[in-house]
Amino acid sequence: MDSRLPAHLEVSALIRACEAAGGFATIVKKGEKDAGTILIVACEKGCDSKLYERMPTLDGDRKWTVAKAQESDKPLEFSDYLERRGRQDSDCWIVELDVANAQQLIAG
Repeated sequence: MDSRLPAHLEVSALIRACEAAGGFATIVKKGEKDAGTILIVACEKGCDSKLYERMPTLDGDRKWTVAKAQESDKPLEFSDYLERRGRQDSDCWIVELDVANAQQLIAG
């Protein structure tokens, strides 16, 4: 049996944690309710966006890893990448957390 939380519950918890920390969270793309991959766009005041995705590690765990960082001189490249990822995986969730230290919310 899979011990992973259903995606919609994890997304709801992330949104609540972000709001409790004084930030703003939004679902950019809604994915498959139970097993969809979750991608987190973390930023602060709309700047310096980083895309986090869970990646498998050698010990079998899954850790949040920066998959893409927004470059200030190429702002459209980041949003284009998000669009492509959303099209490639119709089941994935894309959630934006605009809060200081968003990494702390997903570290657990």
